[in-house]
Formats: sequence, C-alpha cells, structure tokens
Amino acid sequence: MFKPRQTENPVVIEGNEIVIKSDKITNYSTEIPMDFKDDDVTVHRKITALNWNGPKLQLEGYYYLEDIPMEKDDLVRKNLILYNKNNVKYIIPLKDKKVLELQMDEVIDERYLWAGFEGTINFATITKDGKPLEAADYMLYLDVEVYVSSKEKYKKMFPLGNIEEYLYDGFHAAKMEYFTARRELKYNLLATYDYTNKTLKLVSTKLKDMDPREMALDAPETSGFLYKFFQKKIFGFIYKVCWLFPVDKKKILFASDSREGLNGNFKFVYDEMVSRNLDVKYEFLLKKGVGERKSYRELIYLAYQLATAKFILLDDFYPMVYPLKIRKNSELIQLWHAVGAFKTFGFSRIGRPGGPSPKSKNHRNYTKVTVSSKNIAPHYAEGFGIPEENVVATGIPRTDIFFDDEYKRRIRDEIYAEHPYLKDKKVITFAPTFRGNGQQSAHYPMEALDLEKLYNELSDEYVFLLKIHPFVKNDIQIPYQYNDFFYDFSDYREINDLLFITDILVTDYSSVCFEFALLNKPMIFFAFDVEEYVQKRDFYYNYHSFIPGPLAKTTEDMIKTIHRQDFRMEKIEPFINYFFDHVDGESSKRVVDRLILEQEEDAEIAER
Repeated sequence: MFKPRQTENPVVIEGNEIVIKSDKITNYSTEIPMDFKDDDVTVHRKITALNWNGPKLQLEGYYYLEDIPMEKDDLVRKNLILYNKNNVKYIIPLKDKKVLELQMDEVIDERYLWAGFEGTINFATITKDGKPLEAADYMLYLDVEVYVSSKEKYKKMFPLGNIEEYLYDGFHAAKMEYFTARRELKYNLLATYDYTNKTLKLVSTKLKDMDPREMALDAPETSGFLYKFFQKKIFGFIYKVCWLFPVDKKKILFASDSREGLNGNFKFVYDEMVSRNLDVKYEFLLKKGVGERKSYRELIYLAYQLATAKFILLDDFYPMVYPLKIRKNSELIQLWHAVGAFKTFGFSRIGRPGGPSPKSKNHRNYTKVTVSSKNIAPHYAEGFGIPEENVVATGIPRTDIFFDDEYKRRIRDEIYAEHPYLKDKKVITFAPTFRGNGQQSAHYPMEALDLEKLYNELSDEYVFLLKIHPFVKNDIQIPYQYNDFFYDFSDYREINDLLFITDILVTDYSSVCFEFALLNKPMIFFAFDVEEYVQKRDFYYNYHSFIPGPLAKTTEDMIKTIHRQDFRMEKIEPFINYFFDHVDGESSKRVVDRLILEQEEDAEIAER
C-alpha cells in the first residue's frame, strides 16, 4: 500500500499564499514537479465539468488513490494547487461531492464514494488582499488527502488531466480588475491546455497599474498645496467672516456633491414648497460628484451661502460643511438619500475597514435628519454621531410617488413608449450595491452573475435590466448574443421609476428593497458574498431574518427561485410596518411642515 513520502521542504504559510523554499521544483512548463510524479500508487482522476464565467472558474470531477477507501467525507480533503515559476502556490479548498452526483458515465467503486469534488475559483480576487492573480505563468494541480486513522494519512498531487474539450477554440480569456481610491489594476487572464503536463495553464498579464487621481485634468490645481490650504483653512475663515452678515430667514440652500440636477428628495421637497407659494428664496449649489472640482469663486460663494442661509438642505455626504460650526439661527438638515436602515454606515463602522476615525467631524453637525421610521432613529443617530432627538421620522420624500397612481401610470407609459421591448415580457431588475469602501474604489464583480445560464433559462419569459450603482467604475459588458435579454439601464437616473415596470427585483445589500416593498412585489437577495460582507461591513439586523425575500448565493439559486415562484411574500407586510411609520404619500408635506415651517407633530395631527 502506498505510503506518502515525507518532504523536508521548509514551507512558509501566509494566508492562502505558500512559498516553498526548495530547489527541487524546476521549470514546470517542461517537467512535472518531482513531488507530483507517480511512483508507487495508481491515481484515478477526471474533470467531468469545467465552465468559465469571466475570470471565474467552476469545475467538478473525481480524484482517488487506488486501494485507499474514501467512504467518509470528514476524512477526505481535496484542494486545487496553483503554482508559478517562483514556487508560490495558492491553495483553493474543494467541496467534497459523492461520485454518484457527478455528470458522467463511469461507474466508481462504492469504496470511493467521496472521491467527487466541486469548486469555484475567482482569479480576479484570489490573493489574500482581494487582488487579481499576479502577473505570471501558472499550472493547476489537484491535491488529495485521505485520513485512514489519526496517525495515518495519504496524500498525492497530480495534474488535472486532459481538459482541452472544455476550452472553446482551445483557450479562454477574461479581464480582471481591482479598484481603490489610489490604485487601479487591470489584468488579462488566458487559460490554455498544457499538453506536456496534462493540466490547465494560466497566464496572468498586467495591463494597467495606475493612480486614478493622475487622470484628472485639473489634478495639479485641485490637489496642490495652495488649493488644499484654501479648502481646509481659508474656506473656514471666509465662512466665519460671513457671520458678519445676518442669517436670511427666507433663504433655503440646496447643496449636493452627488447630483447636478434637482431630483431625488430635493425635488420632492422643493416641489412641495413651490406648490404652497411660500415666501422664501431658493439657492442651489449642485455638483455631480465629491471629486468634481469647485473653483475658488465657487468656494467663496459656498462659504457665504452656508453662513447666511436659514435652512441648509443636504441629500448625501458633503465634506465641505462638516468642519463648520452651524450658526445658532440656522438649520443643517440631512435629507439622506437612502431609505430604512440596512448595512452599517458612518460611525457605526468605527474600527472596521473603511470606517471613520472616532475623531472625525463628518456628519456630526446635522441639526435634523429625516428617516422613515422611529424604529431606525437610533441607528441613524449612531451612524451620524448626533443626538437621537435630531432624527425625525417624517418619512422619505421621494417615496411619495409610490402612492401616486397617476404618476406611476404616466411613468410606465413613458418607459414602454421609449422601450417597447419591455411590454411583452416580465421584467427582472438587477440593482445591487457596489463593492469597495467608497466612491473612489467602487466596483461590482460581474462574474458573480452567469449571463449564459440566465439567458438560457429565463429569456423566453423575461428580460433582465441591469441597474448598476453609479459609483461603479468597471465596465459592464453584455455579450451581443444576449442583447435581446440583458439591457443596461445603469444610466437611468431614478431607479424608483424603473421599479414601476419591474416584476421581480434582484438586489443584495441595497436600500432599494425598502422602496420596492411598498409595491408588494417579489424580491430575491443575490448575496454571493454575504459571509464576507457580514464580517467586513455588517448590518443593523440579522441578514437572514431581515430580508423580505429569499437569499440566493448563486445564479442557479436565483433561477430556481424564479422557476418555483418561491418569493416568501409573507415577509413584506411586517417589513413595511416596521420600517415605515407612514404609508400615505405625504412625506414631503411632513418635511416641509415639521422642518421648514417648524410645526409640531401634535399640531399637524390636530389640524387633520
């Protein structure tokens, strides 16, 4: 019987990366490493399925050593081993699978019941810090360990075998991307069959490695010492000087660094005030994004308006206002763009990756914040670092349209007129949140979706709209052969309007689930990385008990849920009751009454 050969190679383990300090492994492009050579044991292995989705590899097969039983899954370990010429290897654990469940014609002896395996490898995030596979040539091998007793273990590594049939035209190519605020990486991944070693060969080539800040045309001016000094010191000084001017009790300032047009909560509050013919003056300072440059003149004008407005309305993160002390007779009101409370944000994330410093001044000077329910007021108070009494459950202005039947009908007619192909099929809208720590590193791993499977299974009855978060940097490419099923609506500004023609919403951790619940339609929560997200980001509520719909971790799960119509609709009503104090379409009215006209809630109720 085969006994595993003991190796004296010193091994350094760093996360999933193992550096083997040995000169025994030579150029594997022409020779199998010595420890892999078959000497005194018969190896049986075969890849029975291998599929690519971008840089994501899915495979299954079997692997066993003759005369070494594999009758208990807890005594079997299988891994993929990825080597490069520097002897760095990545260990990717495989899931054990009964050979009876494999798609094959062979009959395997029942002694090797647990010889089967399946696994998924995303080469775009394979390193321990989530980066793509580093530029190099790699070979892929199978590793098996079988524990016969607590003291006896059998181990063998071997090439995958002939997998050429699974490579269309003999190769597979995919892009791999990585984004942070200060670094943008892009790689090309090429997979081929290596005839010499009888296994899969991977070549990762670096295409781009740059600091995205260097691409800004105005980078020298906006990132230079003088500009930064003006922003941090001179701007605050000018603001203080402007205190010499009285607060204008009729001035209402709308300021945003996330939209250049008057829409969202801003539009609903503005329209409500205009409809009442209020004796007020409106000022607008709107920018497309936080990174969009403000000229020196604009900064001076902003300082003056912030110092003299009675009401300063924000709708998102607005860094220029946070170092400032708000005047006694002014109100800084945050009409936060999101509904409800889902994933943790702001000071709820202290100590977590991407979380703020405990000494940060961000958000802390809000005098009022609007939310949808008293139940979530404590979470917003914690997230913004403000007293809970500053959080007011008025409802969210932009949700008023969900109670306006005429508006919904008009929007549906407009969308169908512009996109007639949506009328004859059911609409699935895919609206996930971004991955990354903020706008500068936002991305979404599209390889998480298997476009081919979705097309083959659903295209007869459905169309699939992609509404990717506007922060996402990576390109979303739809193969032309699927362009009668997938449609990219990412540039469509108001997602709420799209919800009116949506039959099924697919999201993950996005607050869009709160608005969609008001329509009492089915949702699927496609959260392939939920364990990692819980660990790194976390939620205010237990994810499984929170979501008003089924969880799908894979494309296959999503398809099965849709086919079975298993949407758990019974969870929606209690979800609405908890996260909305008002379901009457009058949130804009409450914001104006309570925060602008400063009426008391009791007086407002008595008036009705």
